Amino acid sequence: MDQRLESIVDKIFGKCFAHGQFEQALGIAVESHRLDRVEESIKLSGDKPRMLSYCLKLCKTTVNNRRYRNLLLRSMVKLYQGLANPDYLNMCQCLLFLNDHDSVADALDTLINGDESQAVMAYQVAFDLNENQNQPFLLRVRKKLTGEESNSAKEADASTGENDMEVEKSASAVEKPSGEGGKGPEYEERLAKLKDILSGKTPTDLYLHFLYIHSKTDLLILKSIKDKLKPRNTVTHIATIMSHAIMNSGTTIDTFLRDNLQWLAKATNWSKFTATASIGVIHRGHYKESLKLLQPYLPSGNSNSNSPYQEGGALYALGLIHACDGGEQASFLQESIKSKNEIIQHGASLGLGLTAMATGDTAIFEELYEIIVSDNAVSGEAASIAAGLVMLGTGYEEGIENLIGYAHDTKHEKIIRGIAMAVGLIEYGREEAADPTIEELASDTDAILRFGAMNTIALAYVGTGNNKAVRKLLHVAVSDVSDDVRRAATTALGFVLCNDPKKVPTIVSLLAEGFNPHVRYGAALAVGIACAGSGMKEALDLLESLLDDSEEFVRQAAFIATAMVLIQHNKSKEPRVATFRNKIDEALLSKGDTMAKFGAIISAGILDAGGRNMTISLLSHHGHKKMTAIAGMAVFLQFWYWHPLIHFLCLSFAPTAVIGLNKDLKMPQNWTVKSAAKPSLFAYPAPRVEKKEEKKELKTATLSVTKKQTSKTTTTTTDKKEGEGMEVEEKGSAKEPTKDMEVEGESKEEGKEEGKKEEEKKAEPEPEFEILSNPSRVTWAQQQYIEVVAEQRYKPAKEMPAGIVMLIDSKPQEAEDFVVAKAPKIGVPGVSDDEPDPPEPFQFVR
Repeated sequence: MDQRLESIVDKIFGKCFAHGQFEQALGIAVESHRLDRVEESIKLSGDKPRMLSYCLKLCKTTVNNRRYRNLLLRSMVKLYQGLANPDYLNMCQCLLFLNDHDSVADALDTLINGDESQAVMAYQVAFDLNENQNQPFLLRVRKKLTGEESNSAKEADASTGENDMEVEKSASAVEKPSGEGGKGPEYEERLAKLKDILSGKTPTDLYLHFLYIHSKTDLLILKSIKDKLKPRNTVTHIATIMSHAIMNSGTTIDTFLRDNLQWLAKATNWSKFTATASIGVIHRGHYKESLKLLQPYLPSGNSNSNSPYQEGGALYALGLIHACDGGEQASFLQESIKSKNEIIQHGASLGLGLTAMATGDTAIFEELYEIIVSDNAVSGEAASIAAGLVMLGTGYEEGIENLIGYAHDTKHEKIIRGIAMAVGLIEYGREEAADPTIEELASDTDAILRFGAMNTIALAYVGTGNNKAVRKLLHVAVSDVSDDVRRAATTALGFVLCNDPKKVPTIVSLLAEGFNPHVRYGAALAVGIACAGSGMKEALDLLESLLDDSEEFVRQAAFIATAMVLIQHNKSKEPRVATFRNKIDEALLSKGDTMAKFGAIISAGILDAGGRNMTISLLSHHGHKKMTAIAGMAVFLQFWYWHPLIHFLCLSFAPTAVIGLNKDLKMPQNWTVKSAAKPSLFAYPAPRVEKKEEKKELKTATLSVTKKQTSKTTTTTTDKKEGEGMEVEEKGSAKEPTKDMEVEGESKEEGKEEGKKEEEKKAEPEPEFEILSNPSRVTWAQQQYIEVVAEQRYKPAKEMPAGIVMLIDSKPQEAEDFVVAKAPKIGVPGVSDDEPDPPEPFQFVR
């Protein structure tokens, strides 16, 4: 570089430092790749924590070069360590970006070796790491903590391509405490808790309890959908079952299915497969009781067992329950894929891919590859997707080479499509390292493999906003001869730009107005993926026009995308929610338009996902890409070809809760947070009220002869009983009227009082804030209004109370009151019911 240019930049740095403009200096240093100036700007600012947070934000949003980003993060880790009170939370987030599991394990080991407050911080770091859903990284951290060294872990670490960046690692990111040899029972107890958090068991149990207690699913919505549809339409019937599963995802509540068993029994063949698999969506994360739940449906080996559709669906459901749990049920599902029935193999393959997701297990991959090369279209498609899920993000070159080779040999489009999806999953998050594979697929003559190239770009560059990837996708979206490829390219824009959703409506606006309906379909889904849960005005404006598109499959995409954008919004926050719900009802009543109805039904489920306590989230609070959520969204979009894949959407859901825990991982009752916004803005939508139809009495036709006869008889009877009636009236007149008058007077007074109360309620102004108890629902839009209530017994271990928050007890000597967790349901509709709760304690007296 010319020394004169360098001197000009140095003068700019000098002026910034002299005027105290350290943020500007830091931004220039990051843009000009001057690491020495980055450190100087942070050190001279006098507020290192704030400047480090700003630098971390720049790393996520503006630095596209992977190698330079890693160097910048490494220097930040050193600065975090140099603070008077090291910021372990942000430091470990940087180490996660660097894929440095050794340093994270050393930091956690240091913390659990310390005092009680340090142990609480270790749990908080673990909860935050778990939220990012990088399962291979968490697995390596657990193995490092327990001293396990496995060759498979080392191979997986090398295959991710992170280590080829030649970034210098410090000899030890965190200094080990002295006297490490004598680790007592307290350390072992803390280590056990830490492992349960990192494995996901503790967070899953907490969220399962939260979703079960706080579920606000409106069954009248499902009832109205069911009543408005034709009973013989298989597509809308199974769409309603899937919508029910999405509405109750993770809640373990299936009341609607229990109340409509005859209607549910109408599902046949693949509809029965999908209906059975929906149990896995409803009970997602219910690890302990999964086999008990699905026992009536799982393959038993008996000749008189269930239909293969039910058995295959149950195996798929088992995978959904145990998705990404490290392969807990992998051995059981490996036995099941040996079945000779293609339907059972299909369900078992999907289940195995889900439970062994991102494990990088080559043995499981080889078993699935054997099913692929057996050249059966039904089982081969599922095995291909499952193989991609098992090797998610590993960049397994040998596997990619074998899969692409077989895609050229087979004639089954379903298998080729599954392989195209698998390659994208294997290349997840590899950015420039995936370019050779992308070029190979993009230049293929087979349109399905070019479709795979678009999926690979979406997953390799997801959440990066990479300009090169965006330009490539835009070019293909308007130039390829295949509608499928153009649709996939347009949809992929939503993945690449999900870290900056404001750009997406602008970029796809012209595509949404194009003549090609497949491109308009992709534009709708791109907006839905990138702007999910945001309620963004620009996104809703674009989708509003597509809801009235001439093509019904475009309307289908618009319904689903609008529901994604409006998820967890009520009409007080966004008035268009009420309009959209009315639009769904109108679509259900229209004649024909089965595809649009399908989209409307699924969108009704997405709007109220997880009992109205979940949102769609592809990025964590810290800005990390959530591996499981992104993979789930990518496979969900393949419902265009295969409806059962809609269940993968549940992997993208994230509970919106604030849960406070003490040092023993229990929920104290007397910890609260303040929401500095009007309660109506983030309240649950009001439940629907069932309209009771008034029965009109039909007048019976009477002949003129009968009228004359009845009039004669009535006159004679009244004459006879006139005297008796007078006597009775005189006897009762002294007492009865006074009582009637009293009751009438009281009812009038009560009515007036109720009217006054209602008027007072309306007259009372709405409070400007709300105090939320532990645990409580806090939507992503509400997060910016959440404040910590001062002068409480418990203080949070991190500044932003979001998700699971560890609490430090300022009065440990006093007794604590805890929230009692209720056990979720384990009954199966039509097979077994939940046992009733035991009676309350009582004393028997004779």
